Amino acid sequence: MFSHVFVGVSDFERAMAFYRPVMEALGLRLRFVEASRPWAGWESAPGERPLFLVGRPYDRAPHQPGNGQMVAFLADSRERVDGVHALALARGGLCGGAPGLRPEYHPNYYGAYFRDLDGNKLGVACHREE
Repeated sequence: MFSHVFVGVSDFERAMAFYRPVMEALGLRLRFVEASRPWAGWESAPGERPLFLVGRPYDRAPHQPGNGQMVAFLADSRERVDGVHALALARGGLCGGAPGLRPEYHPNYYGAYFRDLDGNKLGVACHREE
């Protein structure tokens, strides 16, 4: 469905210190880093798309997080949801919702939410029955 998702950041090096371990914990492979632009992208497995990208906004204006916008990553287990959420908070992210079942979405929805260092809202969700 998606080619890519781009999330703006204000400090690229700081963002990479946050996103590298979070994406690694999700099992996503770093496809490229261009510090001169600056931007970086991780690819899905097994294909090359969709990409998740972080970088300075194209128009060079200051980054501002959107209200009501969120990117949620698919996790293969509830344990991975827990681990990614804990890692994000340990790297300076802010909790936006602790890991747990969210039956209002569906009976097996297990998710957690956090904000990155620029205030972008991110989620991790597992849809498996466990």
